[in-house]
Amino acid sequence: MTRIAIFASGSGSNAEKIARYFQNITDKQVSLILTNNANAFVLERAKNMGIPTIVFSKKEFIESETVLEILRDHQIDFVVLAGFLLLVPEYLVEAYPDKIVNIHPALLPKYGGKGMYGDKVHQAVREAGDEESGITIHYVNSRYDEGQIVFQARCPVTEEDTPESIAQKVHALEYQHYPQVIEQLINKSIKNL
Repeated sequence: MTRIAIFASGSGSNAEKIARYFQNITDKQVSLILTNNANAFVLERAKNMGIPTIVFSKKEFIESETVLEILRDHQIDFVVLAGFLLLVPEYLVEAYPDKIVNIHPALLPKYGGKGMYGDKVHQAVREAGDEESGITIHYVNSRYDEGQIVFQARCPVTEEDTPESIAQKVHALEYQHYPQVIEQLINKSIKNL
């Protein structure tokens, strides 16, 4: 059994889609959801699905290896970031080489980096007049949005689109692709053991 942990900071809609996807897969499961935000709605979603949760502080995450100890205690094999806003520290990247993935709501390398998340990204796409946007799934390294890209999907952006309508298109791509890509990456990591 491959045990997956999801890190999320907000609503958790992606986290829920991923967890529900893996409920139908016998050899992989979302075993833990972690957040740095005690008020995040993802905690309610996890509770409704019967998935254990842990809340940690930014200080614990950055200045100690508490979170790594939690992952080891729960025998976590693979880590998924789904709307998680903190930079992953080096100790965690080293403990899970090519086993931490993130999704970004734009076509990296465009609109990546610190502070580029959610509606800020869609606003930047709109202001630049881009004709397409999309999602990028990438391995995580110790710099924002710079890990190896493993998958991209695109959607058109029209002159009529607003940041909100671009967000809807991008969310649809996230829900459609992220769970399957995670499964493929886990299968690949198992083969490479």
